Amino acid sequence: MNQQGNQIVEIDVLYLLKKMWGKKVFVAFTAILFGVLSLIFTVFVVQPKYTSTTRIYVANNTTDGVTAQDLQVGGYLVNDYREIITSRDVLSEVIASDAPTMTPGQLAGMLSISVPTDTRIISISVNSDSPQRAQKIANRIREVASAKIKAVTQVDDVTTLEEAQLPSDPSSPNVERNVFLVAVFGGGLAVMFVLLREVLDDRVKRPEDVEEVLGMTLIGVVPDVTKM
Repeated sequence: MNQQGNQIVEIDVLYLLKKMWGKKVFVAFTAILFGVLSLIFTVFVVQPKYTSTTRIYVANNTTDGVTAQDLQVGGYLVNDYREIITSRDVLSEVIASDAPTMTPGQLAGMLSISVPTDTRIISISVNSDSPQRAQKIANRIREVASAKIKAVTQVDDVTTLEEAQLPSDPSSPNVERNVFLVAVFGGGLAVMFVLLREVLDDRVKRPEDVEEVLGMTLIGVVPDVTKM
């Protein structure tokens, strides 16, 4: 009994695969259509963003070298640096000189701060729809934040490791990735549509359908002479 049940499932799966193969043009067309629509939307509608990054080094000159305690304290300072750079005092000073139409919240949303593990290097990235603005604001934040970090944490010095450069290419959106993912999504929708349509279709199309409904083995099949 189990063998018969397994055989029926196998035949049904093979039938669905054959139906899918017969609809390959539809699936491919849907995937291409979604990809083209994604390309048009990404290129002509989505506003490109540019990212400019500057880096500073927080120096703490000691004669005894770097100890394990220093590294542990340095780990705690990561969040301190991030909070100082995104503080209202720093953002307000940058806004007053370089972005008078922005609010501190808007400027904070453009910032990305990262501190690699066990280092005193701070990376400050600014994301903007203008490459010139991204570079200008990043460098200005570096200047203001460096002075603020020295004043608050009492470190020996904060030096510029890398100035922000003018980005030549947008950091987002990723056109190739978006088109690929949307095309795959469209193809997947087409496959699901074909499968659901076949599974939910209870019309009798094959001799096997009659056997499945009636639970009886067919003795013979009368051909449709109009299709011969």
